[in-house]
Amino acid sequence: MAITPTLSAGVGYGVVLGLGIAFALGMILVTFILRRYNRELQTSEMFNTAGRTVKSGLVGSAVVSSWTWAATLLQSTGICYRYGVSGPFWYASGATVQILLFATLAIELKRRAPNAHTFLEVIKARYGTLPHIVFMVFGLVTNILVTLMLIVGGSATVSALTGMHTIAAIYLLPVGVVAYTLVGGLKATILTDWIHTFILLIIIILFSLTTYATSDILGSPSAVYDLLVDAAARHPVDGNKDGSYLTMQSREGAIFFVINIVGNFGTVFLDNGYYNKAIAASPVHALPGYILGGLCWFAIPWLTATTMGLAGLALESSPSFPTYPDRMPDADVSAGLVLPYAAVALLGKGGAAATLLIVFMAVTSATSSELIAVSSILTYDLYRTYIKPDANGKSLIYMSHVIVVSYALFIATFSVGLWYAGISMGYLYVMMGVIISSAVLPATLTLIWGGQNKWAAGLSPVLGLAVALIAWLVTAQKECGGLTVACTGSNYPMLAGNVAALLSPLVFIPIFTLIFGVDKYDWKSMMDIRKGDDHDVAADAGVDLDQVPGGHDETVAEFEDEQIKLTRASKISKTMTVVLTLAFLILWPMPMYGSGYVFSKPFFAGWVTIGIIWIFCSFIGVGLFPVWEGRKTLIHTFKSIYLDLTGKASIKTIHAQDTAAEGKTSPGDVTPPEKSGPTEEISSH
Repeated sequence: MAITPTLSAGVGYGVVLGLGIAFALGMILVTFILRRYNRELQTSEMFNTAGRTVKSGLVGSAVVSSWTWAATLLQSTGICYRYGVSGPFWYASGATVQILLFATLAIELKRRAPNAHTFLEVIKARYGTLPHIVFMVFGLVTNILVTLMLIVGGSATVSALTGMHTIAAIYLLPVGVVAYTLVGGLKATILTDWIHTFILLIIIILFSLTTYATSDILGSPSAVYDLLVDAAARHPVDGNKDGSYLTMQSREGAIFFVINIVGNFGTVFLDNGYYNKAIAASPVHALPGYILGGLCWFAIPWLTATTMGLAGLALESSPSFPTYPDRMPDADVSAGLVLPYAAVALLGKGGAAATLLIVFMAVTSATSSELIAVSSILTYDLYRTYIKPDANGKSLIYMSHVIVVSYALFIATFSVGLWYAGISMGYLYVMMGVIISSAVLPATLTLIWGGQNKWAAGLSPVLGLAVALIAWLVTAQKECGGLTVACTGSNYPMLAGNVAALLSPLVFIPIFTLIFGVDKYDWKSMMDIRKGDDHDVAADAGVDLDQVPGGHDETVAEFEDEQIKLTRASKISKTMTVVLTLAFLILWPMPMYGSGYVFSKPFFAGWVTIGIIWIFCSFIGVGLFPVWEGRKTLIHTFKSIYLDLTGKASIKTIHAQDTAAEGKTSPGDVTPPEKSGPTEEISSH
């Protein structure tokens, strides 16, 4: 359906290009400041691992930003529009548990392979070449699918709001991201993640308070409730209790819940971007960072969709709604346009501008994470492993830069093809699990079970993919009699394919274990993964590599102390993540689903209130807490800038004072740079 754009194309170009370039220039300046005053030299290690010194607040905000795709905002709102209040919860809980469970994997990665740059290096160290290549393919396919979904969904929204041509949006959205990623690497990505998350949360709070408190059209949970009852009377939801939008008992919603859980295991456990965050974290901050990120992220899709999805339903009978007097076409819902349409109906041009801004933030921040993820895979797992094993720091940095630019061009061109083929963001979202989820269990067991042999690890994902494709396409053929985009993207074929993908390794791994025997892995080869050699980069810059974050060689005592902390964190994470997962998947939603309870007006008001309180807690956790946690670094940086600009101290004097102060700083004041992993001394120990 052709809808007149609320904003002009000039606004679209201004945001996509202007804001993108502004962020790029800002991060270039920040990178310069960090190098000049904090000695953060852009080595290959710093580019790909941020020096392994990031604290829990920034790790949490980076996790939130990386997991807040365009689909988080757009797809969750569309699911709410289709199924009512159950949709936002199914989306949020079905995608939160993976982050919580990944916390355990993050700790195991840091404990068993402290010098790894990607999770694929761990696969190579343990199993050898064949499984490494298999997982490299699955890992890259995961990154490609995620990035495609980001660009396709984001460009569709930009085009709908501004009239900017979709192909122009596709090619221009990554421009600013590529610029600041090239200059600042993973550290710049993490810092922009925090900025994006901060702005995103403020706009979500604005939307929720407008809808449920201040709007002249809605303005209270009671008004929204009454309009949802009217909407159910006009078009009851098939499969929902009493056809209501105000119940957790939704047949189609529950099917989406299963698809969502299965698909998102693949997009977390196989996306090197999440391993990058774990690698970048200081050892003691990885667990709290991921737990904080998971809990704070939950409120974003839950409240965004509960606000804007329900607002879309409530306002579709209003002349202010873009499709009035008709309902939204299913194609528009699948394309993620419920959120922008509801924002326009609620706030006019201001709502359109706010939506454009949050979609831009979601797309660019998650895309930067994917750029670094693909760059680190191709740099370390392809280039350094198979092409130039003795590559120095300069070569690794150069290769990383080339890959970032090349990958952005590849994704933009691929996205144009999908646009012409009519493949939407919603289709990509539910299809991902079919393609990638068969590698989730073998990848997980690589870090937590020493008995998985290389044949089980290498062949189970391939055979699982074959089973998943057969289940998906056969079900579609049986359901619809054809393999159209609409049919293959419907719930039952996707359910069959996703479940077959995730669960088939439960059959294949035991079979290969029986045939080839249980492996008796001692975990030592993972410890031998080496860091990049950045002595040439440090020498050219005239600095001591030992003073650069991540450049110091670890002593036996430091290594053993780190391992004690990580072992303790591993025990805590296993208990905590299981408890939280049970709470989100069973204890909270299942009694409400089983009882078929239809929300009363007071219960709905309480439901909304909890969501608003949660989003404020999220803002404190990943918006304000990182500033507080990094206050000493911020104070030091601003003080150094002042001394430098006023001529009261030279850079050499500032650095000399920093070096002298390091010996006097108490252990709790700052997080020391994570050191190099096991040296020969440690190995012999």
